[in-house]
Amino acid sequence: MRGLMGGKTVPVLIVLLAIVLFWYVMAIVMNAPWQDTLNGRANLTNVPFTEFALQTFTQDKPVLPAPHQVVGAIWTGLFGSAITAPRSLAFHAGITLGATLLGFGMGTLLGVVLAVMIVHNNASDRSLMPWIIASQTVPILAIAPMVVVGLGAVGVTGLIPKALISMYLSFFPVVVGMVKGLRTPEQIQLDLMRTYNASPLQVFLKLRWPASVPILFASMKVGIAISLIGAVVGELSNNAGGGLGVRLLTGSYNGQTIQIWAALFIAAALAAILVILVGWGEKLANRRMGVRA
Repeated sequence: MRGLMGGKTVPVLIVLLAIVLFWYVMAIVMNAPWQDTLNGRANLTNVPFTEFALQTFTQDKPVLPAPHQVVGAIWTGLFGSAITAPRSLAFHAGITLGATLLGFGMGTLLGVVLAVMIVHNNASDRSLMPWIIASQTVPILAIAPMVVVGLGAVGVTGLIPKALISMYLSFFPVVVGMVKGLRTPEQIQLDLMRTYNASPLQVFLKLRWPASVPILFASMKVGIAISLIGAVVGELSNNAGGGLGVRLLTGSYNGQTIQIWAALFIAAALAAILVILVGWGEKLANRRMGVRA
């Protein structure tokens, strides 16, 4: 037991149990007013607390769904119908995943290119960096509808508008991290490369790029997570193409809070999986570069 407590599993399980218990308590508190109304309509008085608590856990449209209701909705959404069915959470998660990966790929490429330009050109540093920072001060909820409507007016619909919104969010941490990473080498290292008569391309490939790889992957972990947020926000602006954002929107319209929470948990799990995959890519890159664990 001492060994288990000293590890990570038991502390994490204890915190998880505390969260679930708190969730159940808050479900009773937040669903109690509507349950009182339902009991009053059914002429039910003096309901024991245990029965009353169970009633709050079984409402069709609760204010706060109980954990088992959310788990049941996730299970039904993933395995209760065919993957290609519009009611399947796996179907909507696949649409969001496609927009996320495309936007993340474009955002990462754009961020790396801009970072290289900024590091190697003083004019680009002075002109681009302030605008890159200013671009992130505009709320994405204001930009997303304009992107979706504007591209839809010229016939561009489906995956591309959502991917562009994801790119808009994901390129920023990459470009900032890469600028920091490419400037990591010290002046004495750059002077040494000059004494070897290294070309600018050789300096980049042999010194600047290897030095920036750890920071690049750290930035990509942030970028992949907010890229998913961008895809969901894009789906909220256009409910015709499917996706987890559409599930959130339709659940909000219909008061299906259980559906909303199920979609939120699927999105969170998807983001966690993507971050883990980027972490595996980082380990593989470090191994190929000879970095010792």
